[in-house]
Amino acid sequence: MTTATATDRVQLDRRVPPFGGFNLTYLGIELKRKLRNRRTMIFTIAFPIVMFVIIGLPLRDTQLTATPIAEGGPSVAAYIMVSMAMYGAMMSATQTGAAVAVERAQGWSRQLRLTPLNPLVNVIVKMIAGMLFGVVAIIATFAAGAIAGIQLSPIQWIATGLAAWLLAGAVFTTLGLMVGYMVRSENVAQITSLAIVVLAFLGGLFYPIETMPDFMQVIAKFTPVYGISEIAREPLTGAPFDALALLNAVVWLGIFIAGTVFFFRRDTKRV
Repeated sequence: MTTATATDRVQLDRRVPPFGGFNLTYLGIELKRKLRNRRTMIFTIAFPIVMFVIIGLPLRDTQLTATPIAEGGPSVAAYIMVSMAMYGAMMSATQTGAAVAVERAQGWSRQLRLTPLNPLVNVIVKMIAGMLFGVVAIIATFAAGAIAGIQLSPIQWIATGLAAWLLAGAVFTTLGLMVGYMVRSENVAQITSLAIVVLAFLGGLFYPIETMPDFMQVIAKFTPVYGISEIAREPLTGAPFDALALLNAVVWLGIFIAGTVFFFRRDTKRV
């Protein structure tokens, strides 16, 4: 009788951790795992800088808007710098999917399902880690631009950097996670890298969509790159705020989060 009562008491005293299991210790572990992958860090930092130097730097004296550069107007090089910073953030963010695929192969994701950790919290922790990882690419590209002579107002530096980080990081970290839970580990890196390249060109990341054919402009507005790139470059172009661009980013973020949770549950449903 005593034993049964004690057992019942132990079972009743078990509580689900607050916030679904979210804690800074778990987040710190995720960050350390990413920082150990030096090859990925070098690639995601070096590639945007090299592309900016090759493509953007020769255009630093070409003005982007009607306001001359001498009077504080941005250059075409600044436009390309922001685009390359976003590309680096997108690349580094989607690498989270490769790490998830390795966890699946090792059985770690199924082990997590034995814990009280909420699947959505698991996605959020990895998303935050991926975003913090992506901010390094943005800072490095902006630093290269500043050294090369790109001149922007403090508001433009901060607004474009924050928009590129928050939007590109959030949307493409969740895309990487979804792919990581959806396909086998050996295919994740290739799929995410190809997806980023294709979406970047279709979504007008490297050039204004106004220069594209009409049917391509329609396609561009339905890609996950369109919304985040338009919002991030608004401080440079001076274009009015586009509510549809924000809606585009929010909808794709919701789709990728829902897909990640779905495929995470499907992958671990046998537990």
